Amino acid sequence: MVKMSLDPVQLMSGQVQELQVALSSNGDTMGPWEEKDEFDKDLKGLSTKPKPVSRRGARKVEGGVFFPKPENAVTIAVSSRVLFRTEREQKVFEQKGVEEYLRYQIEHENEPFAPGPAFPLVKALEAVNARLRELYPQSEELFDIVLVTYNHAHVGVRLINTINHHNLFIERFCMTGGSSPVGYLKAWHTNLYLSADAEKVREALGEGIAAATMFMPEKLTEVSESQLRVAFDGDAVLFSDESERIFKTHGLDKFFEHERENEDTLLDHGPLKGFLEALGKLQKKFYLKGHRLDCPIRTYLVTARSAASSGIRALKTLRAWGLEIDEALFLAGARKGPMLEKIRPHIYFDDQMFHVEGAAEMGTIAAHVPYGIAQHHNTKHNTSVGK
Repeated sequence: MVKMSLDPVQLMSGQVQELQVALSSNGDTMGPWEEKDEFDKDLKGLSTKPKPVSRRGARKVEGGVFFPKPENAVTIAVSSRVLFRTEREQKVFEQKGVEEYLRYQIEHENEPFAPGPAFPLVKALEAVNARLRELYPQSEELFDIVLVTYNHAHVGVRLINTINHHNLFIERFCMTGGSSPVGYLKAWHTNLYLSADAEKVREALGEGIAAATMFMPEKLTEVSESQLRVAFDGDAVLFSDESERIFKTHGLDKFFEHERENEDTLLDHGPLKGFLEALGKLQKKFYLKGHRLDCPIRTYLVTARSAASSGIRALKTLRAWGLEIDEALFLAGARKGPMLEKIRPHIYFDDQMFHVEGAAEMGTIAAHVPYGIAQHHNTKHNTSVGK
């Protein structure tokens, strides 16, 4: 099984402008094998590597840039543990407690965190925003990124330094000091919450907020810097787990029979239907300006459903919802990893860890949506021909 990390040291590179370097937690370029050795030594107190003062990048906020109201924006709440690489700090917290952790963070506040698995996604969101501002200078229909962390406010200085260093446009923070952020997510009108904490993701889903636990393999991957690519599984992600329940309970033949009998009956919505809808609204703004063919947002349905026997219901449901999906791949039970490797999405959502691990094995940034009946069958050897 591929080793996956919640805080990898990877800066994804684009298909137009390519970057293939990994950044250490102090901003220096370092190979992944060197990073691991240095990290292991540091935990043991053996490292002799000097810690230079951070080189902070100047982030310019132009006069024409404004902050959209949360109710008008597509709000993406991202935890600090998936936006940045923080496993060294997590070790300090787990081994030495909160007071030593806070002291460590303050002592290292001029050393920026390295990029984590959500970093390429955030850069792609900002690229889309730049295009939207060019076409609609006064519109508040933009991506709005909120950094959510359980950290104490003292850690905020290091987070701000890191954001400036990486030239990110993130002005909205939510530092809860150990409390659950879910109540704040509602206040921000959050369209998607990405976290390393599976329990908080489940809590958010229980409150009706689209959410996923984010994973990323150690393997370096290249993704586009100019086009946001988001891939979704079907059942229990975009759609409800109704059909998945039939498959899990009665088997594949009964599943096919159920889908044929209900071909014209719409599937109920799943936890990420609203996020796809939000992406679609932004896509249409580009279409209205003649940019359908070069739209900087592209969506994908990657499902283990087969096309002829069960795919038509999924397509009819999306059409009835008024949602367009740019590409639909019906794999009839084939592995998703190789297809996702070709797509190279900034994020892929699936409700089964079996498929998340398979995607990560091929270098895809994958996120688990812990929703539906599959959570009672979520093992590495699980197969899901129906979904």
